[in-house]
Amino acid sequence: MAGELIKMEHICKEFPGVKALDDVTFELKAGEVHALVGENGAGKSTLMKVLTGVYTKDSGKILLNGEEISINNVRDAQRKGIIMIHQELNLMNHLTAAQNIFIGREYKTKAKVFLDAKSQNQEAKKLFERLNQDIDPTVKVGDLTVAKQQMVEIAKALSYDSKILIMDEPTAALTDNEIEDLFRVIRMLREEGRAIIHISHRLEELKQISDRITVMRDGGYVDTVNTKDTSIDQIIKMMVGREIFVTKQDAFTQKDNKVTLEVRNLNAGRMVRNVTFQAREGEILGLAGLVGAGRTETARAIFGADPHESGEILVHGKPVKISSPSDAVNAGIAYLSEDRKRYGLALGLSVDENVCMADMTDFLKALVFINFKKSRDNTTKQKESLSIKTPSIKQKVKLLSGGNQQKVVLAKWLTRNSDILIFDEPTRGIDIGAKNEIYKLMNQLAAEGKTIIVISSELPEIIRTCHRVLVMCEGRITGEVTGDEIDQNVIMGYATKREA
Repeated sequence: MAGELIKMEHICKEFPGVKALDDVTFELKAGEVHALVGENGAGKSTLMKVLTGVYTKDSGKILLNGEEISINNVRDAQRKGIIMIHQELNLMNHLTAAQNIFIGREYKTKAKVFLDAKSQNQEAKKLFERLNQDIDPTVKVGDLTVAKQQMVEIAKALSYDSKILIMDEPTAALTDNEIEDLFRVIRMLREEGRAIIHISHRLEELKQISDRITVMRDGGYVDTVNTKDTSIDQIIKMMVGREIFVTKQDAFTQKDNKVTLEVRNLNAGRMVRNVTFQAREGEILGLAGLVGAGRTETARAIFGADPHESGEILVHGKPVKISSPSDAVNAGIAYLSEDRKRYGLALGLSVDENVCMADMTDFLKALVFINFKKSRDNTTKQKESLSIKTPSIKQKVKLLSGGNQQKVVLAKWLTRNSDILIFDEPTRGIDIGAKNEIYKLMNQLAAEGKTIIVISSELPEIIRTCHRVLVMCEGRITGEVTGDEIDQNVIMGYATKREA
């Protein structure tokens, strides 16, 4: 690994009433992948926005190759070889891949009057070939997968000859194969001597890709450690300032608990084939498998979000006909979607309005007027019970953190008093402290007798939280593991067990 490329010393940044960065130091070497971690609000994004010229620092200094520099805006940072690839990709879907790469720097003919699309496309093609990506420069970006769109962003960064790439949650929306492809590109860039700053809540993946990890907490610098010498639990402790390791409660015993949900021979398209299982009162049941195994499709078929062709669903021993989500809700089944912003929340409405949405008739007077006092009382109770951090129950949900948005979705279904709760990717995009709170809530609900079904792509999450795990492959349940058998190797064995 080469010498120091960037050094940020004693960086401070204040906003009205908030000290976002307090005497933060960060250094980056050429040819390294340096992970930056911390809970939401720790200051990671603010620090990177200072480095990329989105914000100007209040005090401190930034050194590039040992010389102090000023970064006044984003273009200034780009000229110095510093580019950030945001979690929400900054691409224009109606333009081609090549047009996105060279926007504002378009290739022109010798007369400098007309665009030279041919040369521009050829240059974009060279960038994609360098990344070993089979992307047509003339394809509209909106027609590409998220993983390919990320590669367009990386190609754009290379077109600036960037020495420093900042990647914010780059794997959040990718499959396992796409993540491995991204990591291959990151390793290639590292070998070229480029430096990568990798921001992620997925701590397990940092052990695979990073050389060093810097931890931030409450706007301050905690420590920088060598990845190979540090355990995930040590990183978590530095992030939150205390030990965190919520695991499943051992009180659940399958034989003593009543069956609340039974699914028999469920078929729904290609991804749900002859699925049969039982879930019990007080149980946290995991649904594991690789991306495309049919886990979400099974949940959506049970919930009535997608139609099923055949099969039977029983709730508390009685067959129920579920043709729509409202049928499932009336049967006591709740579904917390993996895309909470799209399917679980009305982002423009308040916390109060979202929490009461699933049981609106209970908050009506004479079936016409809303009983606002009853609504407020219920939301206030849920806010306190679930520790939802919001300045007011009238706050718009879109302004809350990911963890608190997830709690609002949960509060909505608890207001409905659902007995069976299906959590699909319950901690996607939220930090370790908020994950811990979600795990605690699942344990608490199971202890109260609720049935919890958890779908997660993070095997450590499944292993940590579930009493029993059903494993799927290509639309079928291929294995069931309980107790000490809930092990990563065993689960992966079933997850790749295709039909003969």
